[in-house]
Amino acid sequence: MEIIELLKALLLGFVEGMTEFAPVSSTGHMIIVDDLWLQTKDFLGQGSANTFKVVIQLGSILAVVFIFWKRLLSLVGLHKMEGQAPGHRFNVGHVLIGILPAGVLGLLFEDVIDSYLFTIEWVIVSLFVGAIFMIVADKFGPKNPSITTLDDMTYGKALKVGLIQCLSLWPGFSRSGATISGGVLLGLDHKTAADFTFIMAVPIMFGASAVSLISNFEEINMSHLGFYVVGFVSAFVFALISIKFFLKLIARVKLTPFAIYRMVLAAVLAFIVFL
Repeated sequence: MEIIELLKALLLGFVEGMTEFAPVSSTGHMIIVDDLWLQTKDFLGQGSANTFKVVIQLGSILAVVFIFWKRLLSLVGLHKMEGQAPGHRFNVGHVLIGILPAGVLGLLFEDVIDSYLFTIEWVIVSLFVGAIFMIVADKFGPKNPSITTLDDMTYGKALKVGLIQCLSLWPGFSRSGATISGGVLLGLDHKTAADFTFIMAVPIMFGASAVSLISNFEEINMSHLGFYVVGFVSAFVFALISIKFFLKLIARVKLTPFAIYRMVLAAVLAFIVFL
């Protein structure tokens, strides 16, 4: 492949890695950067371009596993977290309960979402609505959160966060934006809400990626292998940077700065698209 095409793969990996876990919507940014600018479908074909977006998501998933491997092993009793009290432990049940609502609704309404909501116009609206939700969470969330570590999580709280996560089925709303904001409103501190979001993302993204890869398997073209590899590695590296940076930042600045960014981005896109 030509250098310019590999640079596009690097750039898309950067966009995926830096936005997948921040509350700014990776889907919205991918639609903006690729559909409005890079147009990878022109040289990959639509099917191969869709498969590429799945491949780079797997790079982001690997970054989460790399950072949270101890916590992920603890979910199934293969590792004991330092300072973890007996009988008071965050486990795989919390994660399954958290991902169930969005998983069910996603399967039921997948065709509707793909047909009607994956447009730049709907992304603009969801960027703005999601920003409002994030500001509300910062303003009205408890000043002294009752849940300051994952091991304080109850199954009821996990279910409620999971229900709020259903908002992220709207492209552009942001999975982390929905779950962190919802968690904060339910009494989690920002760091714990972010941790829960990232851990839930592993089975969600892995499952969605597996389904998409299977359905698009025939579209995989070995001549595009270099493009896929560059994008995958780029997404992994930049997701590592993004996650570590974000976990430190969210505890300090909360959600409002990200909400303001979303509003500015929505306004810029609206100007480009509608004027």
